[in-house]
Amino acid sequence: MKIGVLAVSVLFLLFASDTKAQEYAYQKLIKMDSISHIQQNNDGYVEIFQDSRIDSIVKMHVNYNKHQNGIMGYRVQVFFDAGNNSLDRANKVAEEFQLLFPGDTAYISFSEPYYKVRVGDFRMRIEAEGYMQKILGDYPNAFVIKDKIHFPELY
Repeated sequence: MKIGVLAVSVLFLLFASDTKAQEYAYQKLIKMDSISHIQQNNDGYVEIFQDSRIDSIVKMHVNYNKHQNGIMGYRVQVFFDAGNNSLDRANKVAEEFQLLFPGDTAYISFSEPYYKVRVGDFRMRIEAEGYMQKILGDYPNAFVIKDKIHFPELY
């Protein structure tokens, strides 16, 4: 019986202290909200203190990226072939693709012994998968492949 009363007392004290903590947090929230409201009405400025070397590092990073041929992303491969006349067949497939899907780019690449035709510049695989579904009627053997893509245009 004494253990039961002791357990109930301990639980009561725990819950009572928790309520006080919530009340205190609520009061702090109200004070913080009123402070931010006051600050919103004032004009202000931000002053950044940083090491001067940070600017030079950022410039080096931008310069490095300008000289890269692209970034890793995804394309849809619609053709690959090896052997005699494979370059001619790859060119023909690329031209047909450009006629069927104007505005989308086809890229011809060579990786011994294959000539490949890959299309699109997608940053995420799900985008490439969606595009592949769009062209599967015309290119039933198409598949998504990881490849270096051109930098996408930023708006």
